Amino acid sequence: MDSDRLEAYVGSLTRCLGVPAFLDRFYEIFLASSPEIAEKFKHTNFARQKVALGQSLYLMVMAAEGGEAAVAYLDRIAERHGKHALDIRPELYEVWLNALIATARELDSEFDDETEAVWREMIRPGIDVMKSRY
Repeated sequence: MDSDRLEAYVGSLTRCLGVPAFLDRFYEIFLASSPEIAEKFKHTNFARQKVALGQSLYLMVMAAEGGEAAVAYLDRIAERHGKHALDIRPELYEVWLNALIATARELDSEFDDETEAVWREMIRPGIDVMKSRY
């Protein structure tokens, strides 16, 4: 993994997570994107969910680099989101990613097209794992 691209992603992610409203805004955009998604989150503890999301955005990259603990975490999350548990259809991960990108673009003052490409590159391996476990 290219260290400059990894640094660009982590820098942008750090700026985003430094904005107190980032995770709230993400969930506003994400839940508004589809009635199916809103329904999936109907009984969600958002305080806990936001912590988990913040962690997973770092862990996806660590998993892509082969970090054993991160890979194990991602496997557990993928199992929980799979067909026989939360039943998160593979197509919904693209909606999730697009909402995440829209939120980052809105709240990271340095976000540009290159930053978007880096986000997509860094998060794609984690999404691919999630989809493959469905």
